Amino acid sequence: MMPNSFAEIAFTPSVLEVQKKNGSADNYAGLLTEQAAPGNRIGPAEEAFIKARDGFYQATVSQEGWPYVQFRGGPIGFLRVLDDRTIAYADYRGNQQYISTGNLNDDDRVSMLLMDYPNRARLKIWGRAKLIGAKDDAKLVSKLRDPDYRGLPERAVVISINALDWNCPQHISQRLTVEELQPHLKPMQDEIIALRLDNERLKKSLNQTGDK
Repeated sequence: MMPNSFAEIAFTPSVLEVQKKNGSADNYAGLLTEQAAPGNRIGPAEEAFIKARDGFYQATVSQEGWPYVQFRGGPIGFLRVLDDRTIAYADYRGNQQYISTGNLNDDDRVSMLLMDYPNRARLKIWGRAKLIGAKDDAKLVSKLRDPDYRGLPERAVVISINALDWNCPQHISQRLTVEELQPHLKPMQDEIIALRLDNERLKKSLNQTGDK
């Protein structure tokens, strides 16, 4: 057994020192024991969560040590689960700054934050990314490609997972997309339509009564 993978990555000596200073070290001590859950494989809950996302935040590190955070969006399920230690997505041409791509060519470490705003949940992922050109593995890139999108992927980004961690839902503001909001709006929309029809019938009835 090994300590929890998340704790091994995140709890550096300086972090442990701050935890100790602020009285929270004991709260997380169990994550550093050999009995801790590994926390480095995708289980059923993680797989369902990943497949339901239409976007995520991704952080890479520049040659100068600066973090760079980017939002990656697409249709639900564009981030694919290849196995219990690997996820991947197709990388299309954007503004051609290639900051994330350049960073990953120099340092393959990547951190991701997957958000579920309606249910106030988030999953953190740490891993190492491998960039695979469209010409180098056409079959993989084709598998990851969105058939409804006109653009062609330049590469596949394949991430080997080092650690996962479910984050506390505290302070996550509940937000819904138009599609997520629609089921809640439909009953009200149906009621408005029904009321309008009733109103029209009432007007006709009153007009017919007035004509007599």
